[in-house]
Formats: sequence, C-alpha cells, structure tokens
Amino acid sequence: MAFMRSGVRSPSAPPNHTSTPSTGGIVRESQRWASWGTGLFLFLATALVVLWQNSRLAVLWDLSYVLETSYRISLGDIPYRDFPFPYPPLTFLTQAAIIKLTGHVFWHHIVYCALMGGLSTVLTWRILLNLLRESLPFPRLLATTLTSPLVVLGIYCVFPHPFYDPDCTFAILLSVFLLQRLEQKPSCSLAAVLTGPVLVVPLFVKQNTGLAFFVSAGLGILGLMVVEIFRKRAIRRYVLALAAAGFALGLALLLLHFTAGLKNYWRWTITFAAARRTPAAAEMLEIYRDKMLLLWLAIFAVGAVGAWFGRRRRPWLSLLSSLAMSVPFAWPTIYLLRDQDASERAERLLALWPLLLVISFVIAVITSKRRRGVSLVLPFILIGTVHGAFMSQQLWGSTYAIWPLFVILLATTIVAISSLSKPRALWTTVPFAAVVVASLLISGAYYVRSHERLDYANLDEGEIRHSTLPQLKGLSTRGDWIPNFEGLVRYADREIPLDDGILILPGEDLFYYTTGRRPRFPVLMFDHTVNPYSPEDILKLSRERNIRWLIVKQDLQNEDDQVDQGKNRLVEVLEQDFEQVESLDNYDIYRRNDSRERDQQGN
Repeated sequence: MAFMRSGVRSPSAPPNHTSTPSTGGIVRESQRWASWGTGLFLFLATALVVLWQNSRLAVLWDLSYVLETSYRISLGDIPYRDFPFPYPPLTFLTQAAIIKLTGHVFWHHIVYCALMGGLSTVLTWRILLNLLRESLPFPRLLATTLTSPLVVLGIYCVFPHPFYDPDCTFAILLSVFLLQRLEQKPSCSLAAVLTGPVLVVPLFVKQNTGLAFFVSAGLGILGLMVVEIFRKRAIRRYVLALAAAGFALGLALLLLHFTAGLKNYWRWTITFAAARRTPAAAEMLEIYRDKMLLLWLAIFAVGAVGAWFGRRRRPWLSLLSSLAMSVPFAWPTIYLLRDQDASERAERLLALWPLLLVISFVIAVITSKRRRGVSLVLPFILIGTVHGAFMSQQLWGSTYAIWPLFVILLATTIVAISSLSKPRALWTTVPFAAVVVASLLISGAYYVRSHERLDYANLDEGEIRHSTLPQLKGLSTRGDWIPNFEGLVRYADREIPLDDGILILPGEDLFYYTTGRRPRFPVLMFDHTVNPYSPEDILKLSRERNIRWLIVKQDLQNEDDQVDQGKNRLVEVLEQDFEQVESLDNYDIYRRNDSRERDQQGN
C-alpha cells in the first residue's frame, strides 16, 4: 500500500500495458456520459413540451401569417420587392425551405419547433456550464439546475409555432456560445472568423432584438478590447471576430441589394415597422415604476448586504441572507396560492424581468474588476438585448421567447454573489439558486398551461378538434375553427377555379398553404402592423389584380377588436364590386359582380 500511495508500482502489480484505466480517465469518461445524458434529457424534455403544446392549441392568426408568407416565398415571390413585408427574412426563408423540400405538411413545422426548442435549452445549459465551471463548485449540477426551468419556458414552449422571436433567441444563444468558445481558444483564428458572421444572424431574424444584440455585442467586444489592452493581453481574436462580422454584414446587405433592393428592405423593416410597432419611451420605462419593484429590490439588497457581512461569520447568517434574496423570486409561486386569476399570476412571473435586470446590472458593475474575458461584458450585452426585445410588445408580449436570456443573467448574478460572499459562497448561492429555480419551474408551468400569453386568441371554448386534411396533419385546437376551415377548403376545390384570384379577409387561416393556390394579392393578412393599404387602395388593387372572389371569415379566433372592426370596414368598401353568393359555416363567399363593374367603367 505504501508503494501505491507513493506512486511506485508494486512488484506484484501487472505490467503497464495491461493496467486498468487511470482514475482520471474513468472520471473523464463518466463525465462525458453524464454530459451526453444531461443534454439529451434537457433536449427531449423541452421538445416534448413543445409537442404537447401543439397537440392542444393552435394560434391561427400568427401561424397563418408565417406559413402563408413562407409558402409565397417558396413559390418564388421576393419579399420587400414583390409584396410588403415588415420583418427580416430568415425565419420565413427557413420555413419556405422546409415547404420546398418536404411539401405542404404541417407536422414538419412542429418538428422544427421541437428541435429548435430542445437545442436552445441545451445551448443555454452549455453556456451556463462555461460560466460556472471556474467560479463555483459542482458547476455541472448547478448549470443543470439553473437550466431546468427552460423545459417549460423554452423558446418554443409558450408559443409553439414557427416564429421569428424564438428563432432570434436561438441565434443569440449560438452567438454567446461561440463567443465563449472564442475565449477558450484565444489562438484559434478559425474560431474568431466563424464567430463574427454568427453575430450578424440575429439582425436578419428579428430587427429590434437582433439589432440590439448586434450593437450591444459590438460595443461589448470593443470595450473588452480596451480592457484587454490596458491589462496587456492579446486582442487579435476580437479584432478578427469584428472584422468577420463586418464582412458578413456587408455581404448580407449586398445580397439584399441585388434581390429585394436595399431601399425596399429599409422601407419595410425599419421605417414602416417602426411606425406601426415601436412603443413610446414612457411605455418602455413603465416596468420600472412599479412600487412592488422597489420593495423587492430593497429586500434583495438587505439579503446581499447580509451575505457580504456574513462571509466571515457563522454559516446560518449566510443562509438567512440567501433566503432573503430569494423572497422576491419566490413571490410568483407564493402568489399561486393567493389568486386564481391566470392574468394576475402571469403578471407576477413577468415582474421578475425588471427585478433581475436591475439586480444583474448593479452587481455586474460592482464585480466588474473580478471578471475576465467575455464574462466581463456578457451581462451588459444581454441587458441591452432584452431591452431591444421589449421594443416590440413591451414586457407582457415580448418575453415569451427570451427566457434563456433570463436564465443566463441569473447565472451571472449567482456567480457575482458567490464572489462577494466567499468563503461562505455555497451557503449563499445554493439555497438562492434552489428557491429561484423551484419558483420558475412551478410558476412557469402554470404560465404555459394557462396559455395566458396567448389570451388574444380564443383557445378555451369547445372540444379539441384535429385536422383531417393531409396538409394540416398535426394541427389541433379547441373549437370549430378547423372543421369550418376544412369546409371552406372543400368548397374552394369544388367551386372556385384554380387560377381565379381570391381575397381572404382578414387572413387568419392557412388557405393558400393548404390548397396550393398562388396568392395574387400583395397582402395576405389585413392587420395594421403588416397591411399598408387603406380600404380604398385595396378595392383599387383588387380590380388591377383581377380578384374574382372574396372570402370573409365572420367569427375570428383572434379576439382583437381592432382586427374585427378593420375587417368590417373593408368589407363595406369591397361590396361595391362583390356580391355574396354563398354562406358556409363561419365564412361568407362573395364573387365579383361583372355587370356592376362594367357599369362603373361606363360611368
């Protein structure tokens, strides 16, 4: 035994070439299998939640806009040039590629969402592991624990259909992960060259979130370069990454110039989109004026001060301080016992965003001298990105797909708390993380199950109905929306010639995607955020485009009164040229009155 302890091989020991693997090798092998197992579990669990969401609800309004537009692009129409389009192209190009490669089969898009959701959770877990590996003990366990809320709050768990917000978050997560890898391989030029172009991708998925990330990341890298120069460290990898990002951006703009036209792209994605969707500055700041926010910040500050003073004293003080800091984050779960209203419960969960943004910013500033590399600027990059996301629908509407950024900010906060509370870091960080994660899991599960974020759609009335059409296999939701729409499809196949132009109001259904007809009108959805035309303009265009049929959906799943009022006003104008010829379940069918049109031309 003495020989073994001293590292000298005993005479009776077997020769080296037949020796068993070293303990270090066994540990590395077990860690590798544990990593694969953890990643697979997080991936499958998140994907299953996305599949479950799709099995019980379909938000027809948003789903139709994405897939109908993507189908149009798959036919060769170019957005910005051929039709108004106030969004960046990548999500729509991706769905168009799926349609082009695999045909009109809705469940293929469900699989896409499940894959992207699972991969995003795994990416977040790897990012957390990189953050925690050198800062805290048991980094794998802690990273897995912090990632677990994304099983129910992943990018496609709240809204489970193809959309640009979740895709943008995935691109941001990939960018952050590559920045971390760049830090781990400072001498690898290839890593820097690959990282740069990925930083540009979010900009062409969703303009407000992507632009905020691109600018924040660029400024963060520039600031990091200044710090590294001051610390007399190499900055070559950062220079290469920024140069590659600039080259990729220039190439993307050049491609847009020769396809859709840069002026068209700027007009629709910047000028028009900003005019229709950008909130006022006062609305953006409203989330920080909540009196409860001041209370929670005060409670957290008391706990943080206690943790700092308790780092040299008895463990119970650190534990007590940790529990005090976790009280604001536990409130959404505690509130579940107090109020049964789903909207009130959702507000308590979403109120964690301004709380964490303030806390993470203050702590990031305080602990900036203790951090190195990308971790120094990462909190500021994410905070800037989150506020960019809020520019579309503020706190309530914008957060459903960016919960991975919340988890990463939470992890950076825990690392900072750990550095301030050493040597009692475990007594502070572990209880805090456990309470916060448990609260996010419980309140997040209620949030997703109640689909309160989707309250603009009627998802609760009637039994769950499933589509019987091969093209819409996998489409399910409550109510008669699906069977009524299938009746419309059968009528169109029977009565409307394939080449006749059709105008569908207000555009809530997957009509063109399902029937395989080619859209002939420049707008497919008549909503103020995407439709630039007045009713009179639409009447004129319908004449120019030889629109022969008008289909009007009466009761909408989308319960926005503005959409319904706009539809009614538009129908009144179009009735100058169209007369009703059929009434189906929830759909009125109009046909162009040629004699009336001839009379008008004669006058």
